[in-house]
Amino acid sequence: MQALGIDVGGSGIKAALVDTTTGELVSERIRIDTPKPSTPGAVTKTIGDIVGEFDYKGTIGVSFPTVMVENKALTPGNLDPSWTGTQLDVLFGDKTGHTYTIHNDADLAGIAEMRMGAGVGKKGTVIMITIGTGLGSGVFRNGVLVPNIELGRIFGLDGEPIEFYAGDRARKKDDLSWSTWGKRFNFFLKHIERVCTPNLFILGGGASKKFHKYSDQIDVRVPIEIAKFRNNAGIIGAAMMAVENEMHT
Repeated sequence: MQALGIDVGGSGIKAALVDTTTGELVSERIRIDTPKPSTPGAVTKTIGDIVGEFDYKGTIGVSFPTVMVENKALTPGNLDPSWTGTQLDVLFGDKTGHTYTIHNDADLAGIAEMRMGAGVGKKGTVIMITIGTGLGSGVFRNGVLVPNIELGRIFGLDGEPIEFYAGDRARKKDDLSWSTWGKRFNFFLKHIERVCTPNLFILGGGASKKFHKYSDQIDVRVPIEIAKFRNNAGIIGAAMMAVENEMHT
């Protein structure tokens, strides 16, 4: 089946039609910069513009960078603080007339990888890390998602969330080389290794494409796989959830 998946990030909003049985994108991927400020009204307008580019009538899946419970954002993530408490399915549905199902972005990226990508058949504790504006995490135990585990929000050296120190936005803001930033990311991975004792890390998000530029700085004992679907995993996972939503309604 095909479904429309949208991945909302701190820097860009991406969307494509997806064959949810293979994970293949079956349309052009559209990307629009995330509005600044990233208020609910501004992002919803962008969602409407993107949806208008597709001739699609079914349920739309959205990967969203906040803690999500029953389609409501409980935190602002790396977006505008006014997202806290927003009922996203109603907001987006009022804009475009579609039904929406919205989940945490790293959780959805992990679902795509566990079902059709680097995590297929992997048992034990698997942690998907999405390296984007911040650091998202999807945690799985024997293939079952433990939702809304925000490992990027644990405190770092300075008492701020560690994603402010080791996310890709920090690399760009501080104008770090990949090698220098890799030391920061390794600090994060080693902390997660010590606290969670995972069996596998899967790295996704934009910076996963550059792993060869900082892999020499990574010295965790846990095996590392690069996400099969790279930066499209959120779109694919969102589309998969859209199909599941339609099957159960």
